[in-house]
Amino acid sequence: MNFRKIQLAGSVLFFLLLTFAQAGSQNLAKGRVFDDLNRDQIPDSNEPGIEGVLVSNGREVVRTDKNGAWTLPVDAEVEELFLIKPAAYEVPVNENKIPQHFFLLSPETDLNRNILFPLYEGSKNDTFSVVFFGDPQARGEKEMNYVFHDVVEELVGTNATLGVSLGDMVADDPEMMDDISSGIAQIGIPWYNVFGNHDNDRDATSNNDRDRTFTRFFGPSTYAFEYGNVAFIGLNNIFFQPNGKYRPHFTEKQLLFVANYLRQLPADKLVVLMMHAPIVACNNRNDLFRILESHEHTFSISGHVHEQMNLFLDEKDGWKGKNEHHHLVNATVCGSWWCGLKDERGIPHATMNDGAPNGYSIVSFTGNRYSVRFKAARRPADYQMNIYFPEEVKTTEIAKSRVVVNVFAGSERSVVEMKIGHNGNWLSLQKKDQIDPENLRAHQLNPYLEQEVKGEVLEDVLGYKMDSPSVSTHMWEGAVPANLSPGTYTLTVRSSDMFGQSWTAHRIFRVTN
Repeated sequence: MNFRKIQLAGSVLFFLLLTFAQAGSQNLAKGRVFDDLNRDQIPDSNEPGIEGVLVSNGREVVRTDKNGAWTLPVDAEVEELFLIKPAAYEVPVNENKIPQHFFLLSPETDLNRNILFPLYEGSKNDTFSVVFFGDPQARGEKEMNYVFHDVVEELVGTNATLGVSLGDMVADDPEMMDDISSGIAQIGIPWYNVFGNHDNDRDATSNNDRDRTFTRFFGPSTYAFEYGNVAFIGLNNIFFQPNGKYRPHFTEKQLLFVANYLRQLPADKLVVLMMHAPIVACNNRNDLFRILESHEHTFSISGHVHEQMNLFLDEKDGWKGKNEHHHLVNATVCGSWWCGLKDERGIPHATMNDGAPNGYSIVSFTGNRYSVRFKAARRPADYQMNIYFPEEVKTTEIAKSRVVVNVFAGSERSVVEMKIGHNGNWLSLQKKDQIDPENLRAHQLNPYLEQEVKGEVLEDVLGYKMDSPSVSTHMWEGAVPANLSPGTYTLTVRSSDMFGQSWTAHRIFRVTN
């Protein structure tokens, strides 16, 4: 008798019985999506169901029938159900402008009752813009007020359609999420949120529970919605391990959700992935790439790094799509964690580690095309670069003097040029990754901030010390003509980006004998 074959057969039988038992223990949630004509979130007899709307349990994705009805399996892995907002509709928002597109399950949930998702008729315009915040990361009320005064106030009344925070709304105090959301709500547009590592419940013992408070305030940490010809997918890619440390990672459940959702989308739709940690940091990004590559039009955006970078992913990065995949590491609202000397309004300059000012992005969409514009906090919209060149240079030193430019949102696809004088010829500048010189100078002031005056450390009065600067990926440099005669000159720099947007800046300098 072959005992090994018997053992193997028994194992297979046990696995099949277990699978059938699990399948049998699944419950079904049911519900209805309806056209809430009077916007009271209560279904009335004259309010019809909406056919073809996508609803998900975070894994499976189903379409509503002609009556707006849907059913989805519910098991131990499913903690919430959510509607994927169709482009032509809006979902209700709460007092903090948080979209109410979800239903949180609990042991008390009666699955025999319909779960209702109201929708309001919305705009069918396929041209719109989105505000993206990276890492507001407020430590306490003082820094929460920095967020409000530095970026929120200037956005009140914006013509953007919606906004998204890309994680780290707070700094390890998730109960603050409600307060900071109430301030961001003053902008006046629907606001979605992505889960970040500093948004977690630190007392949680499992990865599934780390977003407990986040979910209570904002809903599922993995979800999707549509505007125009764009499908937005929010992904929680911060995976906490049993030892409390995290790594950027996509779960099997998330990958299934993305795959199931993308199967439902037209091939020409632009797919935008939103996450906290950069996609290139995820240890299983290739699994997501294989799913995403079925769509020609893709874009992804993250925060987390406190620098701004445009990455163009190809085969060396694991991407095998028809075109390079553009991933934007977004500017952060808190810059370098609200560090740096305070200005006349008492707000730190918070320059990011790459020398770019703190701020946010405005991404504009038309059909399945997009463009990105960086906005520095409390600065004019055309403040897009810093030029570094001596204010005074001797004729004997011109030949070895270099112009250095930090183009805050520049990339390898940018063209950066300069000219001397109003009628000079345009000269190409060369991209050269390096430390921003002014950011280095700010860091070198740290020893002064360690001093005490009248018993107070200056850092606590004037602003926090700066972190060590990083090598910036959006720096250009070049030489001025060596034959300049003594006089005063205007140095003009022009930058053109991958979207056809052009920016100019000037610096005045003197040449002396």
